[in-house]
Amino acid sequence: MRSAAGIAVAGCSLCLASAARASRGHWGYEGEAGPDHWAELDEGNAACGLGRQQSPIDLDAPVRAVVRDVEIHWGDSKLAVVNNGHTIQANTDAGSYSMIAGKRFDLKQFHFHHPSEHHIAGKPFPMEIHFVHAAADGTLAVLGVMMAEGAANDTIGQVWDVMPSSKGEASGPDRIAPAHLLPAGRAFYRYAGSLTTPPCSEIVTWTVYDEPIEASGAQIGAFAGLFPNNARPLQKLHRRFLLGNF
Repeated sequence: MRSAAGIAVAGCSLCLASAARASRGHWGYEGEAGPDHWAELDEGNAACGLGRQQSPIDLDAPVRAVVRDVEIHWGDSKLAVVNNGHTIQANTDAGSYSMIAGKRFDLKQFHFHHPSEHHIAGKPFPMEIHFVHAAADGTLAVLGVMMAEGAANDTIGQVWDVMPSSKGEASGPDRIAPAHLLPAGRAFYRYAGSLTTPPCSEIVTWTVYDEPIEASGAQIGAFAGLFPNNARPLQKLHRRFLLGNF
């Protein structure tokens, strides 16, 4: 089905213009540059304070719905691994894409948050991965995957081996399979939301998987050593539909 989430995202033309440029204001996760002040840092960040479809949210009590599964068409990729001062981001080769509600979204990059930005029924996770996709019309789709502490993750290890400890870019491993960072279970939540960083544009179709993947305590700790907190606080659902495909 074409969810209310997809319709709301597609209709936000003003948000598309806002997302076309990065926020000019210096922003962060603490103090006067933190989330409570993002809207004040630059006029382009108005959605961070006034938006009614902001992300992340607590994924609780979804409306059970038959939502078309995400079709993943990701190939192996050589990565450019970037420390941009806010996270570790892995830029992927062209060619990988996902079909969401019958629409093609090309995979551009994936990055990490510590702790998780979304919660599931009030529960946060140690980390969360965001797989960022863009459609030809400029709208975005993000797949969210929670990370729980457990066994070491070989694919995470490949990224961690080359991630810069300060701002900069490193050439990634020869080839990795981003699909290895997806959970085996594909039950998910779907809602219309926003970027979780300035300018907080409300152009994102969010799909967050219910089942986490595992990473070791050492792997989680290595990221936390660089980014002790790079998670935006939870936002209100307001009048949106939160759908659950279970």
